[in-house]
Amino acid sequence: MTTFEALIKNRRSIRKYLDKSIETEKVDAILRTALMSPASKRANGWEFIVVDQRETLVKLAACREVGSKFVADAPLAIVVAYDTEKCDVWYEDASIAAIIIQLAAADLDLGSCWVQVHNRTYNDTTTSEAYVRDLLQIPHNYHVLCMITIGYKDEERKPYDVEKLAYDKIHYNKF
Repeated sequence: MTTFEALIKNRRSIRKYLDKSIETEKVDAILRTALMSPASKRANGWEFIVVDQRETLVKLAACREVGSKFVADAPLAIVVAYDTEKCDVWYEDASIAAIIIQLAAADLDLGSCWVQVHNRTYNDTTTSEAYVRDLLQIPHNYHVLCMITIGYKDEERKPYDVEKLAYDKIHYNKF
């Protein structure tokens, strides 16, 4: 098994973190990899907002009606936003950057979890995206795709069992 395959096999969504700050060197390494993410026409329209202030993390945790409460207890979240005036495939570019952030975190033995923001709701009148954009003062020409929580794991998840993968999803030459 290659090192990359082992990384993928063992990377699982982690929602419980130790109350421990992440070293600046590790955060910088994760952000460097994000800046190397592939982007259509090298538009590089993504922006990464690093949030490590507890008060702001607690407010970010409220961005969705369901599924984001654990953000309040994460030591760090990276919000992935994209300038939609730079490229029409912003969703794809931002998604690639987000998963690279998660893989970089896993490579540093940190846990992470993707929290979807785009197309989610804060309440009946406000989208999660508008809530996060206003909270973090993100300009309106930016879409907020997601936030990635990162921290030292306070839970263990079993690696993927390669014998149980959905191999029937693989097709050659035609569906």
